[in-house]
Amino acid sequence: MTIHKEGYKSIGIAALIFGVLNIISFTFLSANLPWLAGIIFIVTLGLFLFIVSFFRIPNRKLTIDDNKVICPADGKVVVIEEIVDVEYFKDKRIQVSIFMSPANVHVNRNAMSGNVKYSQYHKGKYLVAWHPKSSTENERHSVVLENEKGIILVKQIAGALAKRICNYLTAGQQVKQGEEMGFIKFGSRVDVLLPVGTKVEVSLNQVVQGGVTVLASWN
Repeated sequence: MTIHKEGYKSIGIAALIFGVLNIISFTFLSANLPWLAGIIFIVTLGLFLFIVSFFRIPNRKLTIDDNKVICPADGKVVVIEEIVDVEYFKDKRIQVSIFMSPANVHVNRNAMSGNVKYSQYHKGKYLVAWHPKSSTENERHSVVLENEKGIILVKQIAGALAKRICNYLTAGQQVKQGEEMGFIKFGSRVDVLLPVGTKVEVSLNQVVQGGVTVLASWN
């Protein structure tokens, strides 16, 4: 396991706060209220370890298959439905949405290899990630990938807690399946828009792994 580069600053700040709070606690409380100093230590240690784990990159064998669309994020499948895309395609698409809790790995990966046709950041609201309007009204970053098999749109969406979306792709770039697409801090969701007729390989409420679980297959 390694730590993602997006976490260096946050972990550094968390370590500083942990150290300062516990120095103060043990200096002024340990003599008369050792139990309180102990509780403060345990709670702050737990919070610090949570911050560290949030930015973890676990070692895993990624799925590389040109005939498959791979899940771009860890989490749980919360939506599988046909929608009308108003941002890029302007037609019907199959939307598969993956909800990412704060406990999930938050690295987002390219669902397939291909050319980046479109990469656009949108300012927006911070509705809870499972709200039906979060896909079109929340802060988000959309990327369209295309290869000889087909074309998809992957949308990173901020939620009530997530206030920063990191995306590393630019239009015209060639990318490989499984490489990092970006990172969302502190939970949210990722939508994948597939052509109508694509075979979806996941089911509602299924727990998936980014870069590993097959989301769909090209016909």
